[in-house]
Amino acid sequence: MFEDPLLLARVQFALTAATHYMFVAFTLGMAPYVLFGQLRALLRGDSTGMRAVRFWGGLYLVNYAMGILSGLVMELQLTLNWSGLHDMFGYAFGAPLAIETMAAFFVESTFLGLWIFGWDRMGRWAHWSCFLVVTLTAYLSAYWVMVSNGLLKWPAGFSVRDGAAVLDDPAALMANPSATLAFAHICVSALLMGGAVVMAVSAYHLRRRRDPDGLFARALRTGTVLVLVGLVPTVVTGGTQFVMYGQEPPTSGQSYTPAEIEGIESAYGDTSTAHLIGISGDLLMMLSWAVMALLGLVTALVWMAGGLGRWRWHLRVAAVMPLFPYAASVGGWVFRETERQPWTVRHHLTTADALTDMSPLAAGASFTLFTAAFAVLGITTAWLLVRFARLGPDAGPLRAPEADGDERRDPVTPL
Repeated sequence: MFEDPLLLARVQFALTAATHYMFVAFTLGMAPYVLFGQLRALLRGDSTGMRAVRFWGGLYLVNYAMGILSGLVMELQLTLNWSGLHDMFGYAFGAPLAIETMAAFFVESTFLGLWIFGWDRMGRWAHWSCFLVVTLTAYLSAYWVMVSNGLLKWPAGFSVRDGAAVLDDPAALMANPSATLAFAHICVSALLMGGAVVMAVSAYHLRRRRDPDGLFARALRTGTVLVLVGLVPTVVTGGTQFVMYGQEPPTSGQSYTPAEIEGIESAYGDTSTAHLIGISGDLLMMLSWAVMALLGLVTALVWMAGGLGRWRWHLRVAAVMPLFPYAASVGGWVFRETERQPWTVRHHLTTADALTDMSPLAAGASFTLFTAAFAVLGITTAWLLVRFARLGPDAGPLRAPEADGDERRDPVTPL
């Protein structure tokens, strides 16, 4: 393994992408929950609901900050290790990522900062609108990332001139079915992931009877609804992507002749290690969804029997719920990415040609440094999230300021 730069680079990217998606899924799953939780609290004048918004929003903030760092490290790795991809598809592949960066850093981060520091400095609805922009741009960022990824799997919207891809149909790039179908799947699966996280944290506090104002009992019910409602759409949107397997992309034949394409794919073979990894990812995905479906059925029965939030054995089950949608997402991603091998861009650029020309020593150094960086980020984020989740609403990053002893000010003071 350590003598093959290509294998090292691929394993490295797989590890970093799987770690980065942990932050992405949490962000996309929690943002709508926080947004509509704050809206409901505003409409009802519910101080307990606003206290819950501060708690869940604090967890969102920790994850978002670490997600930005992991995204920067991942983009650096993508630039250093895969220069062949940028040489040929820099404009077509890089344009959506540039838009995503602008949206994530200049819009989403700005309005998140306004939301964080604006609790007692702006009107109720202006403050809520800031997080509305944060939520919309989070999903917009995910869409642009999938546009770039969809180009790799279903290349469309460009023509190859002098060995480089020139974007000549932005609409085809943006409406790429590989991107839109995957984006729909990510949207619903992330909501399911968010519901599972809410269930797990709420179950932890309910098991320890730390819920004097019913904050976690309400959150457990809401998280359960998200999980139960999201199971079927997640499976359906994931399954719709299989209709594209085995079809020829619209730009096939511009870089290689059909005979050359067949020769490259035949030489790769179905017995390769990457193929076996892809099958393993598919099995992991199906097993995880089967467990999720079973747990969802059990949860529905527990709720009907009146034991939701009361039966301790079920609270223990709910505490591990996030593991399964995350495992399913990673398994699905592994299968999606390995299925198109040996191509980085299907029928245009092989993975070997996309790799930067580097020695085994350089590849090993890159693997060690980037993997270590992501391990530190992942472990630190997990530790911070678990720590603040266990401490509860009164000790989170966005906890309400104290005034006059134990009394708390109105969570959002209108101007």
